[in-house]
Amino acid sequence: MHLPFWLTTALLFPVLLYQGKRARRDTPRLPEAQGSPGGQYGEGVPVFRVLVIGESTAAGVGVSTHHQGLASQLASQLHERSGQTIAWHTFGVNGIRLGELNAKLADAELPEADVVLLSMGVNDTTGFTPRFRFRQQLLALRNLLSKRYPGPICLLSVPPMHLFTALPSPLRHIMGWRARQLDRLYQQLANQYPDNFRYLTYPTITDTSMLASDGYHPSEKGYRAIAAALANGNLELPYSNLNSSTDAA
Repeated sequence: MHLPFWLTTALLFPVLLYQGKRARRDTPRLPEAQGSPGGQYGEGVPVFRVLVIGESTAAGVGVSTHHQGLASQLASQLHERSGQTIAWHTFGVNGIRLGELNAKLADAELPEADVVLLSMGVNDTTGFTPRFRFRQQLLALRNLLSKRYPGPICLLSVPPMHLFTALPSPLRHIMGWRARQLDRLYQQLANQYPDNFRYLTYPTITDTSMLASDGYHPSEKGYRAIAAALANGNLELPYSNLNSSTDAA
């Protein structure tokens, strides 16, 4: 139990409750992206396949179509760098927590993939999911996907919520504190189980032009920036398929 965090949260609870309700009331609620949740760049059989799963980022909130979202943008970046055919697919639900995502994935029909990226943490932060439970759910997710996707799950760093200007202070700082706790859990799991998890981080979006109209989610430009950071070297692990194809070209 992280006593300083919970004591501070308890002391500020009336303020946090008020600010949380006001933020939900005043912040525009953008829809999930529309259109096909998958596609490819290049012709023929893909040499590398990207799957993004998770919450609003995977659901493409902030852009109109999935083609503008993270999975598509990442596949586009990899295609441009390698000249190879890259496939992408995304599976996300706005507002979902990890335990609920696991339940949906158990019944979902997902395509084959060479790398799986998990974009989660914001809703488990705002919902105060206990860290031990979040850890259990991450291990359950790895077990759920292990037969179909044997490679490590790439854990995208939990967004630094203390920088979310759409949230007032002190709510913003408490959420940022909690987000950092879950993010450290990602890092610990990646260090402890490198065959099962890989931790990936990317530069914080501070340019408002990279944010959607809610000041909360990435815009198309923001998703492109995140994808570029990942494609520029952070996405190392199952790159062997892509690199070997590039070398042979």
